[in-house]
Amino acid sequence: MAEQRQRALSTSGEALYEILALEKGATHDEIKKSYRKLALKYHPDKNPDNPEAAEKFKEINNAHATLTDVSKRNIYDKYGSLGLYVAEQFGEENVNTYFMLSSWWAKGLFAVCGLLTGCYLCCCLCCCFNCCCGKCKPKAPDGQQQEFCVSPEDLEEQIKNDMERETPITLQPTNVTEKTQLIGDSHRSYHTES
Repeated sequence: MAEQRQRALSTSGEALYEILALEKGATHDEIKKSYRKLALKYHPDKNPDNPEAAEKFKEINNAHATLTDVSKRNIYDKYGSLGLYVAEQFGEENVNTYFMLSSWWAKGLFAVCGLLTGCYLCCCLCCCFNCCCGKCKPKAPDGQQQEFCVSPEDLEEQIKNDMERETPITLQPTNVTEKTQLIGDSHRSYHTES
């Protein structure tokens, strides 16, 4: 199991080409030709008593599906099976970012920043206290008050008071023949037919 998992996460990008008996960098037509040849040879209908042929057929189909998809093939050629796994987990557009952030220099940069600031929390708190609630906090325009926080209880009470002051419409029109018309210059007129 561990050997299979290691193979699944290789970064060489050669195993799928080896399954199709090709060199890395083969053309689309070479992949197609090799796939057809091997698929016919290992097809389960031609080898009904051979379970190893069925497994080989599945591997051949998987290799063909990956190598004929242009974006998957580019990821596989650059990062191997691990790249395909990352693309499946985080999306194909995030593969380069993942490998850039997991490189040795990105990890080193992260460690150096942590050492220079004393700790990562201090850096975050320094920014927060200076920008959000400190001396760098934006000032309110002249004549306006600073924003303040309202407790949830006060907000609920204010909403209730506002709702009590408003009178909802509870009556329907009494005359069913009453019509509303819009006249040319957006003036409304109400009249009833008698």
